[in-house]
Amino acid sequence: MKKPKSKQLRIQSRTSEVQEIELLEKWIDFGKPESGSNPLSLPPLPAKSPIGRIDESTYSQYAGCTKFQQLPMSKNTKDGLRQSGYKNMTNIQRASLPHSLSGRDILGAAKTGSGKTLAFIIPVLEKLYKARWGLEDGVGSIILSPTRELADQIFGVLKSVGKHHGFSAGLLIGGNEYDEEKDCVNRMNILICTPGRLLKHMDTTPNFDCSQLQVLVLDEADRILDAGFKKEVNAIISQLPKHRQTLLFSATQTKSVKDLARLSLKDPEYVAVDEEAIAATPSRLQQKVMLVPLDQKLDMLWSFIKAHLNSRILVFLSSCKQVRFVYEAFKKLRPGIPLKCLHGRMKQIKRTFILQQFVEQRSVLFSTDVSSRGLDFNKGVDWVVQVDCPDDVAGYIHRVGRTARYDSAGRSVLFLLPSEMKMLDRLQEKKIPVQVDKANTKRLQSVSGLLAALLAKYPDLQPLAQRAFKTYVKSIYKQKDKQVFDVTKLPIDDYSASLGLPMTPQLRYLDRKNIDKKKLPEVPVQKDLIKISSQKESNNLLEESEEDEETLDLLQRKETENDEDLKAIENMLPTTRVLKKKKLKINVHRPVGTRVVFDEEGNTLPPLARLAAMNADSALLDKDKVLKRYAEMKLDMISRDKEDKILDRQRRKEKRLKEKQKHKRARDNDDDVDGDDDGFSGSDKDTRNLKKSKVYFDSDGDDDDVARKDEVASKTDAISLREQEELALKLLSSMHSS
Repeated sequence: MKKPKSKQLRIQSRTSEVQEIELLEKWIDFGKPESGSNPLSLPPLPAKSPIGRIDESTYSQYAGCTKFQQLPMSKNTKDGLRQSGYKNMTNIQRASLPHSLSGRDILGAAKTGSGKTLAFIIPVLEKLYKARWGLEDGVGSIILSPTRELADQIFGVLKSVGKHHGFSAGLLIGGNEYDEEKDCVNRMNILICTPGRLLKHMDTTPNFDCSQLQVLVLDEADRILDAGFKKEVNAIISQLPKHRQTLLFSATQTKSVKDLARLSLKDPEYVAVDEEAIAATPSRLQQKVMLVPLDQKLDMLWSFIKAHLNSRILVFLSSCKQVRFVYEAFKKLRPGIPLKCLHGRMKQIKRTFILQQFVEQRSVLFSTDVSSRGLDFNKGVDWVVQVDCPDDVAGYIHRVGRTARYDSAGRSVLFLLPSEMKMLDRLQEKKIPVQVDKANTKRLQSVSGLLAALLAKYPDLQPLAQRAFKTYVKSIYKQKDKQVFDVTKLPIDDYSASLGLPMTPQLRYLDRKNIDKKKLPEVPVQKDLIKISSQKESNNLLEESEEDEETLDLLQRKETENDEDLKAIENMLPTTRVLKKKKLKINVHRPVGTRVVFDEEGNTLPPLARLAAMNADSALLDKDKVLKRYAEMKLDMISRDKEDKILDRQRRKEKRLKEKQKHKRARDNDDDVDGDDDGFSGSDKDTRNLKKSKVYFDSDGDDDDVARKDEVASKTDAISLREQEELALKLLSSMHSS
């Protein structure tokens, strides 16, 4: 345990802090960049130039510098950066830090993996340090994140860089113990949280005060400001002071005037370091697009995984139900590589554990868009596979941004349906260099039959497949961009069969008749994409163009030990696929009315001849006779209806009388029952079910049967005299015969 500092040392430390803060403020004011300027355009500071104060009124230049040690920051922050391994700044940090350290609002936009987290953590630490913020001052900074995983990652960076500062920091996300957060949230200086959790504390935690907030940070600002978090963000901002510094960072930054007005920004500096770049994605990222029919998506995904068993693969699907089904099904098929799944309906502890496992070992992670934003995998992701098309171009950029981070390389592949080819044009318009490749279907491994066998073997798997089918179709149905996502162009029955389902689940919100009538439009580009070279067989399922020097080997065949297991599953009898009902073909040219009618003389007449006025040349219907007959039939139906109503009333009346008589007999029998022997009186229901007791006659005169004979005698009183005489004669005859 460290000895407490003496009073003299504490005074010295306070004095040194005050002197350092004064030096930093003068340094910042001296070299403050002009509003609207880009520090990247300024020359960097020479290597051997002095840093900090040069003389009494002159300080070193920090706008345009390339190293963290050259910035006007506190010693605690510089020590944390150096010990964490951060020395040189990235472009977004060089462009934004000179403005943010001066206290200006920032709109920062940069490619994924460019170091945006440090670009807002450093200003937060410096702002509170220069304000000499302490525990008793309460919340000084709030950092909002759209996902729990990203918030946890930001919290880890903050602990690493700010460990020499004395600020308290808290992580407020769903899945943690709310009561524990409630007890200590008022003592936190920096809060890293998701919008929903922060709003809950604002509404329910007593004495939770943010009126002294200094810095508000929105990471992945475009996602936080969209419709999904609109209500939460509006409620949070209404409780925050307007006089604050606001920092917004994202790979796809918003420029909406409405969004910026909601945040009360004051002359924000728009920092976009990649606007003039050739590509909107990292330069070391190889991006491929493959045209894959909907019913072959899982086949292509399975073949891809089997071809890259030594890679770390991140697979994106559109819904939680799809992630669960694909994970459970592929896990039973055993591809030869560890499989994991991550989606928003999992508990937070499990989600964190799965992310740690994925970072530590090579595996395949099936995930929704919960993993698409901000997450930084330390050892990098080798492949990003987008099985389902993203909602928009921004979603694509964030998905592929999980690989090729910082200076590392990465590869990605996007599966597009024939009806989604418009997305390819959207990507090219946004300066995203994607290459269209052709799939070698000869090397494709089909798993549709295997899935059908699995659904027959494991009954719990079939509901997962049904829900996966429904959620995917519904996600396409709810998309706003109908030029890309058109549910009427989907081969729904084929897709259902590819999941192994015996029949297509019912989708009430779709007009199936219109879908069946519409056919897929013929896209001329598709014919060129799906043609396979027959002259030369390739070992790769994804063929490269002649201009590419490197072969990508997307779907190269590799034998594994688990092929025998797959063959065993193939031998299982899959469930029978129930196809659509065939429409009845009717010959419209068939003669109508083949019923033969004869007159009194036996001659044939045309149909409805009795109602027609027969002429010599033609047989036409007499409309007056037809109307007259209809009127007679209507009157007849009215009279029959009255008779039916009378009969119905009589039946109901007789039924009620019978029920009343039945209940009356039951009550009478209940009154006659002698219940004094055991003191138990049965219910009405038991009384109705009483059967008539049998009467026994015994010729023996044993003493043991005296009681039973008395009981029989008491029951025979109710028998008529004639019946008694007949019984007596039978007894006498039996005695004589014996």
